[in-house]
Amino acid sequence: MSDPYTMPASWAQWRRALTPWAFLLPAILMFALYIVIPIGQSLLIGFYDWDGFSAPVWIGLENYVELFGDEKFYVSLQNNILWLVLYLLALPAGLTLAIFLNQTIVGMRIYKSLFFLPFVISQVVVGLIFAWFYAPGFGPIAAVLKALTGSEVAILADERLATLGIIFAGLWPQTAYCMILFLSGLNNINSEQVEAARIDNAKGLKMLWYIILPQLRPATFMALVVTIIGSLRSFDMVSIMTNGGPYGSTRVLSFFMYEEALSEYGYRMGYGAAIAVILFAIMMVFISVIIYRMLMQERAS
Repeated sequence: MSDPYTMPASWAQWRRALTPWAFLLPAILMFALYIVIPIGQSLLIGFYDWDGFSAPVWIGLENYVELFGDEKFYVSLQNNILWLVLYLLALPAGLTLAIFLNQTIVGMRIYKSLFFLPFVISQVVVGLIFAWFYAPGFGPIAAVLKALTGSEVAILADERLATLGIIFAGLWPQTAYCMILFLSGLNNINSEQVEAARIDNAKGLKMLWYIILPQLRPATFMALVVTIIGSLRSFDMVSIMTNGGPYGSTRVLSFFMYEEALSEYGYRMGYGAAIAVILFAIMMVFISVIIYRMLMQERAS
C-alpha cells in the first residue's frame, strides 16, 4: 500500500519536470512541421525526377551529377562566394555606426532613426530604390559615375558590374541590421572594465580591441551568422534588380533553384531540390565552423 503523503511530492516533481516541456511543445511542433520535415522532404525529392504534377520517378543521384556538370551552377556558386566575401563588410561598417550612435550628443535620436530606416524598409523596396539610383540618364549614382568617368555606365546591364551593384544595394540594410545588434551589445558593456582600462591609460584602438570587442562576442556571433545566411540566400535583390541577368551573370544559387523549379522556364522540382540541398549544406558548413570556433574560444577563456 503506497504512502498517501508521498503522492503529492511525487506529483510535484513530475509537474516541475514536465512544465518546461509543456511550454516548449508548441514551438517544437511548429519547428518540426515547418523546418525539419520540409528539409527531409527536400532531401528526398532531390533523388526524383518530378515536375510537381505527375508521379515522381526515382533517378538516384542523377540530379546531382547533372548539377555538378552545369555551367550555370558554377556561375551561381561563384556569385554566392562573392556575395559572402563582400557582405562581411557589413560587420565592421555596422560596428562603426554603432560606436558612433552610442555617443551622448544632441540630436542622437534623429541620427538613430535615420540609420534604423534601412532595416525597416523591405528588401523589394531597397532593390527598386537602387535600380533607380543606377539608371543611366537620371539616377544619382549613374550621374556621379558619369561625372567621374566622362561616360554613362549602365551598372545593372554590365556583366562585370551588375553583381557588385546588387551586393552594394544589399549591404545598405544588412549594415543597419548589424548596427542594431552591435548597439544592443554596447548597451550591455561592463562600465567598470571600461573605467579600469581608462585608468590604465587605454584608449582608442587598444580600448576597442582589448575591452570592447571581447564583450561584443555574442553580438558579433549573431551578426556573423545572420550575414552569412543573408549572403547565401540573396534571392529577392537579384530577382527585383536584374532577374538573374544580364545573360545570367548575376544568378545565385537561391535564384537558380527558383528558376529551375518554380519559374516559367521549367518545373524541375527534383533538380531544384538538389540545388536547395547543396545551398543548405554550404550554409551548415559555414555556421558549424563559426559555432565550433566560438565554443573553442569560450573554453579557452
